Amino acid sequence: MMKLSRFFLSRSADNIKTSRIKDSLWSHNSTSLASISTARENLVTGGKYEGRPFVDYPIFKGKAALSMYPVPPKFNKMNSGSIHLERRGVVMLTFWPAIGQRKYDWQKRQHFALSAVELGSLISLGPTDSCEFFHDPSMNTSLAGQVRKTFQVSPLSDDGGYYFNMSVVNPNQKINERFSVPVSKAEFAVMRTSFSYILPHIMGWDCFTSPQPETTLKVNPPKQPGPLLSPDLEWNR
Repeated sequence: MMKLSRFFLSRSADNIKTSRIKDSLWSHNSTSLASISTARENLVTGGKYEGRPFVDYPIFKGKAALSMYPVPPKFNKMNSGSIHLERRGVVMLTFWPAIGQRKYDWQKRQHFALSAVELGSLISLGPTDSCEFFHDPSMNTSLAGQVRKTFQVSPLSDDGGYYFNMSVVNPNQKINERFSVPVSKAEFAVMRTSFSYILPHIMGWDCFTSPQPETTLKVNPPKQPGPLLSPDLEWNR
């Protein structure tokens, strides 16, 4: 009985490895860097990571793709030795258009950084509710309105899911782009649960309730390879 149990465990592990290989090949063909679910470049002996791993949740649909990943808060060390929260984290949404069957143009990606309050709006959405957010990097200045990003969530009529729509207007760079990704009920359930879990972490409250060593906090960290984990990424390609 023990040998049979080990056999099934071994076969299960092989199936998981095969599935990961297929996912990796498929993501490579789709020309999407965000489809890599976990960055493994920094894996060291003992199964521990050097630095912070990059994890995301991608959704690929016919006309566009969407991924989301958390950006941690930033802390500063004060002269007194205490750690001060300088900037809260966000959940970064990335949209990019399809250019063929299972192929997406990563160079035309656009980002939208969700704050804690905006996450709260998504978490509390009912089956027939909708919400809309506007981001402007020049808000409250004379340049307000020249560059604007709009993110809208509206209910699907068939399965209880939602449309995730994003538009970007930037006349200076001649950009006028729109993305629409239908998110199923099950996919949104994953997102809602993830939002609820990550919310206190991007606010920095987890460090208050469970104090961590300074080396584990994002206090002027060294540059790491891979995606830029900063809210400023929202306004970069």
